[in-house]
Amino acid sequence: MPTKMLHIPTADGQADAFAAFPDRGERHPGVLMYADGFGIRPALREMARELAGHGYYVLVPNLFYRHGPAPVIELPEHIGEEARPAVLAQLMPLIEAHTAERVLSDADAYLRFLTTQPEAGAGPVAVTGYCIGGLLAMRTAAAHPGQVAAVAAFHGPVGADGPDGLHRLLSTLTAQVYLGHAETDMTPEALGELNQALDAAGVGYTSEIYPGTVHGFTMADTDAFNAAALQRHWDRLLPLLGRTLATG
Repeated sequence: MPTKMLHIPTADGQADAFAAFPDRGERHPGVLMYADGFGIRPALREMARELAGHGYYVLVPNLFYRHGPAPVIELPEHIGEEARPAVLAQLMPLIEAHTAERVLSDADAYLRFLTTQPEAGAGPVAVTGYCIGGLLAMRTAAAHPGQVAAVAAFHGPVGADGPDGLHRLLSTLTAQVYLGHAETDMTPEALGELNQALDAAGVGYTSEIYPGTVHGFTMADTDAFNAAALQRHWDRLLPLLGRTLATG
């Protein structure tokens, strides 16, 4: 599986990024993959390669490039419960500095770059994200309704901006939406409220809780990892992309 480390021109500099794509000498539908807060690391590269193997050009940008190249902070090989508080203490200032304005400015740059790569198709594209990346994926899809055909968020805080913010977010979405929630992140009551908002917005979606999971269940290098839930994530994501993106 060919991979590259790339640099994406943005309004604020250059974002380093990881890309994976099939070795077939042709163009493939693009998928912008937003990492969780821990960023680009072996576990994320493996997920990008896995997705690329199904016929997609997958671009994973370093969300926090303004603070340095990935990994922006030193990460243990396994992000266990003992290490997690210290890691999050370093990450939270970066997450808080990543304002909605920066998210949207970067999204413009990422999509522009993605669709001009020689191995990638011109569009439409899909956006997927994990944890905070799930919220970024939704914001990107909402800001690019004519370009993003599908958006998927896994254990992502998609309602973080409150009911009014969620309404604004959904009001411009035209992409097909898939949301996979951790059981510890979303009560059935909260899920009902979220799904009512999706219904009211007229969005085509699937939104479900993964039983027995905790926040971060897709990430193989954390204590939250759930192998069955990761497989379910692929079982949901791949058909979504297959329905919405032409694989040529």
